Parts: sequence; structure tokens; C-alpha cells
Amino acid sequence: MNTNDILMRLAAVIESRKAANGGNPDTSYVARLLKKGPDAFLKKIGEEATETVMAAKDVSHGANAEHLVNEMADLWFHCMVALAHYDLSPADVINELARREGLGGLEEKALRKALQREAGED
Repeated sequence: MNTNDILMRLAAVIESRKAANGGNPDTSYVARLLKKGPDAFLKKIGEEATETVMAAKDVSHGANAEHLVNEMADLWFHCMVALAHYDLSPADVINELARREGLGGLEEKALRKALQREAGED
């Protein structure tokens, strides 16, 4: 199973649900979320993030890890809806992760802050 292929296929389905591509909010959950706009799908991302955190805490206390996987899938899905709304794709996120590969977390954070400072000084 190629993870990248699965993400790209799901992204294509989400893209097909956009109004410009014929998505029907009466028959498609994604089309309905996109029609409602960012407030709707961003709220869902917040809800799913909270549910993911709670599921992880439950797993830490002996609950079935499958619940965490299910909540994480919901979170990723709604994040992909947000990406599509902003004309981005999972490939954009994967490319950013690839760019960061090999950088330590603290190093990457310091580099990001330095670039933000430079951008603010221009």
C-alpha cells in the first residue's frame, strides 16, 4: 500500500467535490463543508484535533489504539478539505516535510523564526 497514492486519490476525490467541479452539497459531505466555507471545516478540524488528543490519552490508559487511528484519520481528512479549499494538496505538505528532513526540530524552528524576522524587516 503506497501512502502517497492513497493521499493523492483522496485529494482528487475532495477536489472533485468543489462546486467548480460539480460537487453537490445535497449529496456530498465534502461539497457541503466547502460550500459553508472555512468556518465550517476549520471548526471540524478543531473538533477532530480535540478528539484525537482525547483518544491518545485513552490509549495511554489502556484503550484500544484503533480508536486513535480512527480519530487521526478524521483529522487528516478534514485537514485535506482545508488544503483543497486553499488550492493546496497533500503533496505540498509532503514537500515541506521533505524539506525539513534531516533538520533537528529545534534547528528547524530557529530557522523558521529567522526567516520570519527577515521577512518582517524587508
